[in-house]
Amino acid sequence: MSDYLTPGVIYERVDATAPAVTVIRTDVTGFVGIAERGPVDQAVPVDSWRQFQTTFGSFIGAAFLAYAVRAFFENGGRRCWVVRVASPWAAPAGVALLDDSGLPAWRLEASSPGVWGDALDVNVREVRRAQTVSDPTRSAPEALGVASVSGFAADTLVRLSQDGTAPVLRVVRAADAVAGVLVFWDADPRRRGPYDAPVAGVDLGRPLLVESLAYQVLLREAGRLVRVYDDLSTVPDHPRYGPALLPVDAAEDDEVRLRGARPGGEELAIRELRDLDAPASARRALVVDAAAVVPLAGGADGLARLAVYDFVGEAFAPEDSDQLRAEKRRGLRALEEVDEVALVAVPDILVQPEVVPALAPPPPCPTDPCRPAPPRVAPRAPVAGDLPPTFSDNDVFQVQQAMIEQCERLRDRVALLDPPLSAARADGLGMGAARAWRARFDSKFAALAYPWLRVSDPLAAPGAASLVRDVPAAGHLAGVCAASDLSIGVHRAPANVALAWVQDTTVALDDASRGVLNPLGINAMAAITGRGIRIMGARTVSSDPDWIFLNVRRLLIMIEKAIGVSLAWAAFEPNDLATRTKLHLVLTTFLLSLWQRGALAGASPDEAFFVKCDDENNPPSLRDLGQLHVDIGVAPSKPYEFVVLRVGRVDNEFETTEVTGGISGRGNN
Repeated sequence: MSDYLTPGVIYERVDATAPAVTVIRTDVTGFVGIAERGPVDQAVPVDSWRQFQTTFGSFIGAAFLAYAVRAFFENGGRRCWVVRVASPWAAPAGVALLDDSGLPAWRLEASSPGVWGDALDVNVREVRRAQTVSDPTRSAPEALGVASVSGFAADTLVRLSQDGTAPVLRVVRAADAVAGVLVFWDADPRRRGPYDAPVAGVDLGRPLLVESLAYQVLLREAGRLVRVYDDLSTVPDHPRYGPALLPVDAAEDDEVRLRGARPGGEELAIRELRDLDAPASARRALVVDAAAVVPLAGGADGLARLAVYDFVGEAFAPEDSDQLRAEKRRGLRALEEVDEVALVAVPDILVQPEVVPALAPPPPCPTDPCRPAPPRVAPRAPVAGDLPPTFSDNDVFQVQQAMIEQCERLRDRVALLDPPLSAARADGLGMGAARAWRARFDSKFAALAYPWLRVSDPLAAPGAASLVRDVPAAGHLAGVCAASDLSIGVHRAPANVALAWVQDTTVALDDASRGVLNPLGINAMAAITGRGIRIMGARTVSSDPDWIFLNVRRLLIMIEKAIGVSLAWAAFEPNDLATRTKLHLVLTTFLLSLWQRGALAGASPDEAFFVKCDDENNPPSLRDLGQLHVDIGVAPSKPYEFVVLRVGRVDNEFETTEVTGGISGRGNN
């Protein structure tokens, strides 16, 4: 506020209106499935197909996840969250480095579990960036006078060399540029560090060669140099300490693997294998061979023992430890923590694993005989990982029911379901198997697509019998929903839209077949003559006639979430006429904007929605209890048929409750 120093009339503008309610993004999809690489049981945002490949690898015969994500982006999706699943038996490939005493010092590991790490090779080299010579006239066991301290800093590992004696390793405590001294030992025990040690084993009366000692790691994948990690120190307090720069993804404790992503997206991780509390004299150099290329080994995908639990996880209990929560946070549970997810798909519970034959290596390129060939490491043969099991129909039902349970509990997302392949292919039962699968569900928070789709398979070898692969349609449907939401709005039904990146369907559906499926709430994927393959349905699997349309359900989800987020300011506000008037104003403005966009039906705003927040639904008896009620009615599809939202403040928090068909009932507030 300005200081009032001059008498007179001073004008100030004070905005008494409440923050507006804004539309919430509804195009973000969460995928759970099997990937070649990447963090396990952690939701990772992905904004492009290239980003997915960088983080999780490409297509593999053991999974549908990459196909679903590719279909999502090909059909207009812009952002998704991906959770990679694996069993606890998944392990990263690695190799141990020894110190000069022959003991294991570091373990270099692939940054995530999987046999993909077995294609990595490392070449470790010593790096000596700084060198100087000691001055015998200014040297003592506690400190060495040197010609220059350039390149030396605190916690730098140095090698002291002298003719006729073995090299000595010490850690610099301080570098005094004014005095030209490297300090190794503090005489005051109160200031002494964990690596302080006087210089011994050399003749201080003769010059010493002082060299900084660090390590460089060259990482190759399939023979191609992909990254160089430079100036890695073996001193834990050094800013370039290897295990601190490249921390390990997973730690094992009582056979429980705590899994998560490291920042930085590196391909390599370093685990310290020796005692970090060892004194400075135990700070040893790594034994490396600059010409040796060492392969990583021991990676495991952990797919053969994959179970339903790895896809759905387990609910947390308040008394659970962090370790137990990490064990329970698997698959869908990891996705549950992401608020912006609006659609959920788990394509790999339907996986039909395939063994992909290894391609023959390409012929070597001709080289210029007048030019020396650059050093090249020949790629090793790829390691074949284990395959996941083919899950039974009961397993598929458990996972899809868990998807629906999460959506109904959180009320901010919709599950995209697909039938098992046995129910999505042409056989003697016709559509009977798909109809039987549909009969298992009754929820307004789920949609079922039928049949599966055939897409061009990037894994198919030239001349293969089939160049396509049958995949669930959830990824395509999610992409269409996202494109429709972004271009028009969530109120637009994602139907009658041509699909991209699709060759055929597993079952051909004619008009009569679609006429049977549509009333059942099964969204048909059909080839329309002259119009391509299209989604010819946008319904939920609900038996409630008020919630049979997918766009109606998703529109109400968006409205409820937008109101819940935007009305957070009203907590702790006085429950008086001014507050109720502000709420009425911002909600009316928000719903009016939706009606103007075509999201609400009705020839006028009065037919499209209403907002009630007055003394009638907020009598003194409720206000005395600290409660504030707002009744909102919207007509998402037909005029005068309202779905009522009751917004209430209880214990200084706002809750939203749906009341279908009128406002006579009281919300659970």
